[in-house]
Amino acid sequence: MAVLEWVKRLLIGGPRDIQDPHLFQKVSLVAILAWVGLGADGLSSSAYGPDEAFRALGTHHELAIFLAAATALTVFVISYAYSRTIEHFPSGGGGYLVATKLLGAPFGVVSGAALLVDYVLTITVSIAAGADQIFSSLPLEVHRYKVPLEALVLAILVIMNLRGVKESVTALLPVFALFVVCHIVLLCGVFVGHAGQVPEVACEVAGGLQSGLATLGVGGLFLVFARAYAQGAGTYTGIEAVSNAVPIMREPKVATAKRTMLYMAVSLAVTAAGILVAYMLLGVRVEEGKTLNAVLLENLGFGQWFTVVTLVSEAALLCVAAQTGFVDGPRVMANMALDSWVPHRFSTLSERLGLQNGIVLMGLAAFGMLIYTGGNISILVMMYAINVFITFLLTQLGMCRFWVRGRRQHRKWKRALPIHVTGVLLCGAILATVIYEKFFLGAWLTLVVTAVLIGLCLTIRRYYRRVQAKLTLLTRQLEDLPELLGDAKPVNEPAPDQPTAALLVGNYGGLGIHTVLSILRMFPGHFRQMVFVSVAVIDSGNFKGIQETERLKADAQEALDRYVSLANRLGLAAASVMVVGTDPVEEAEGLCAQVAERYPKTTFFAGQLIFEREKWYHHLLHNETAFAIQRRLHWLGLPTLILPIRVRS
Repeated sequence: MAVLEWVKRLLIGGPRDIQDPHLFQKVSLVAILAWVGLGADGLSSSAYGPDEAFRALGTHHELAIFLAAATALTVFVISYAYSRTIEHFPSGGGGYLVATKLLGAPFGVVSGAALLVDYVLTITVSIAAGADQIFSSLPLEVHRYKVPLEALVLAILVIMNLRGVKESVTALLPVFALFVVCHIVLLCGVFVGHAGQVPEVACEVAGGLQSGLATLGVGGLFLVFARAYAQGAGTYTGIEAVSNAVPIMREPKVATAKRTMLYMAVSLAVTAAGILVAYMLLGVRVEEGKTLNAVLLENLGFGQWFTVVTLVSEAALLCVAAQTGFVDGPRVMANMALDSWVPHRFSTLSERLGLQNGIVLMGLAAFGMLIYTGGNISILVMMYAINVFITFLLTQLGMCRFWVRGRRQHRKWKRALPIHVTGVLLCGAILATVIYEKFFLGAWLTLVVTAVLIGLCLTIRRYYRRVQAKLTLLTRQLEDLPELLGDAKPVNEPAPDQPTAALLVGNYGGLGIHTVLSILRMFPGHFRQMVFVSVAVIDSGNFKGIQETERLKADAQEALDRYVSLANRLGLAAASVMVVGTDPVEEAEGLCAQVAERYPKTTFFAGQLIFEREKWYHHLLHNETAFAIQRRLHWLGLPTLILPIRVRS
């Protein structure tokens, strides 16, 4: 175990100090780092989004100039719409929170499930596209090593994110800088070095349009354009990432998030639109085993070294873009866990203050997707775009409803509403086109997986609500007990040399009260004093700043005071101890050891839900913390009993 602990510390790092007053500053992101960690998802899509769109044009390359304009416009519209969303939802949550609060819980779970599948595909697409860039410059016979390399990169990213978001983003900052520099050189080389060809290309565009109109007509040419526009939908993926991750931004969070969104919108619009025009200017054509960006770099004529460096920078940035899946995916899952759509354990934080359960699950799901698709980027991008635009569409619909219903309170509604209406039309059109074009080519799989996930979420929430209803009934039956007992009786402080019952408690409620009464019933007259032990657990719901942490402490102390008062009313001497932490088992072990040292004749008690018929999923949906603490305390030689709280299945 010592060796395993050493390896864990080496790879992931030691625990963070919860009491550090500068903790939130150390783990939060300034706009530049947020642009790297979150904006990389959007910017890196320029490596595959324009490629897919230009291929879909077929022989009608003259439409690329209009496609570039439409791409830039769409980026700015969606980005501006999400900036408004950040203003009105400063606590983060993005599409899931917007759909839940503005459209209702059913729409929220659809958006959340779509986002989870989307972020798994974010990781998969980014890694697969990065490998494609690298292998574009390698012989075809070595392409069989592509998927194993992708799996290795995925494992490295999982480990980096388990260390912490800021650490992983900072480590990848040089990669981001290299990409930006290479693409500035690329675009300047295209537009400055080939400026003299603009009149010639303009004539070719005019001639191509006339030919296209003569053969296909206005409607046919528009359908070609619309299909290519929809095929390039991968370009817009990642724009929503900033609104999902507002809680990890540096204060002032809203201003930092909006600045990050601006950086991402400008960089993505310029890069994606510029690459589309560059394809047309340099006469790029499809070549087997190569991406269009690789062909573009070769046609540019800056030498093999620049081609290799740029392709490597694109591949590396795509790996950085996978960060978005590891940053936002677990955060969306944590928000859904707080609302009981997924197991509650996904809202807990690790000792590094990361959402480690979500990070590991996202990594495993991405690995499965890589194996299933063989890293085929065309299939992955098509699957990716569907769920992205489901979330986009629901978010824009929610914001439309917000402005319509709040038009009397918000004077700017006439200026804001058209942006979101435009967003609805754009996102709806792209989503419908992608599903229509690619349904039988694999789009059906994305929809089936998302539907199954939604059904699973509904089942989990129904189960949690049923259990919570029974616990609420227990609380109602016992909540009047303190008043029935009358005022607290005068008692002394707990004496160190007397038998002591130490009870691990959480919130004040029926489960804790029931356990207190069970101790007195099972050991009549033996325990005349009690110590209540509580761990105020920091999770994704309350890790939002110093004020939230202080509120958590205050709530935990209030619950302890109510338990002490109950014990006093029962004629018992009572005291309480508390600690704040992320791991309830480890923190409880240390706290109980302190109690045992102060009160040597202590017996520890904890309540645990016990079901009439044990099912396999109970272990997934309930953390069974009491059993874990019991094992730790038994090893320390401290007597510990678990009292059952029976729940009928």
